[in-house]
Amino acid sequence: MGSNFYNHWAQIMGHTIGRLKVTIIALTAALAALMSPAMLSAQETEMPVEAVADEAAAGATGYVPMAPTEGKGMATDPRTGEGGTLLKSMTFQDQYTQDGAYALWMHNWILMPVITLISLFVLGLLLYVIARYRKGANPNPSRTTHNTAIEVIWTIVPVFILVIIAVPSISLLAAQYETPPEDAVTVKAIGYQWYWGYEYPDHGGFEIVSNMLSDADALANGEPAKLAVDNRMVVPAGVPLRIQTTGADVIHSFAVPSLWFKQDAVPGRLNEKLLTIEEPGVYYGQCSELCGARHAYMPITVEALPMDQFEAWVLEQGGELPGAAGAAEDAAEIPAEEVEAVSAVAE
Repeated sequence: MGSNFYNHWAQIMGHTIGRLKVTIIALTAALAALMSPAMLSAQETEMPVEAVADEAAAGATGYVPMAPTEGKGMATDPRTGEGGTLLKSMTFQDQYTQDGAYALWMHNWILMPVITLISLFVLGLLLYVIARYRKGANPNPSRTTHNTAIEVIWTIVPVFILVIIAVPSISLLAAQYETPPEDAVTVKAIGYQWYWGYEYPDHGGFEIVSNMLSDADALANGEPAKLAVDNRMVVPAGVPLRIQTTGADVIHSFAVPSLWFKQDAVPGRLNEKLLTIEEPGVYYGQCSELCGARHAYMPITVEALPMDQFEAWVLEQGGELPGAAGAAEDAAEIPAEEVEAVSAVAE
């Protein structure tokens, strides 16, 4: 008895919700039909001719590659001073990922001070030994073969130095092998002889083929020669990326210095690594594995866009957004009688 009552009540509620849905859709369609002519006429009278022309031009051109920022995501030239000073050209590029920023801090404030102090100490010790124990100043050389205190010091001090270096090094190593989250955006970089291909499995599986631009075309676009490409690897900024790499023929290496990212692309193997680009921009790299005669001519250009612009770019490439298929299936599940009712009201 209880089961029958529940089933009957569920059927009544289902029919009620269905009718309510049809009513809302019908009212929305009728309201849109009434307002469209008025809104259209208002737009036609209020929009200047220049605005219409600009809108038409934007619609015609669609995606426009982002202009690079001088010194950001690219190497600096110490000869011309473009992009930075000579001192800046002697260290790593500015970093735009958390791992890169941490690695740059470790290099500047741990490794370089330790290396400098050790080098100066060894140099001073060498000069002291040369001056103090030369033959003229020390005609009767010492026959000492062991010194317990010195041996203990030169054993303990290096161990202490290695521990200081090891703690941040292990932390950085662990961070670089962090597993991408499930909702990370997947991009598959495929190395060919001698160009790159980028697949987007989460967005319909389309592929972008990327070849190097000539020096004249690169400079005309305001980009560095030998690094600019015709089709960039476009990704969203500020979200986790799952970068997968593989090779179609020989071993390549996908490397972008300003993102602290390098991963081999090996035929028959799919490598995977987490990448999160902190801010929009254009970032340049190159294949970093000797892969043949034109190894030096397969650059990498990564363009990080805000999520809404990235989704617009995906749709322009013929891809699809995650969840779009589910929305289409939900729309397909609307009963035929509801669709006919909406059509009748709209007419």
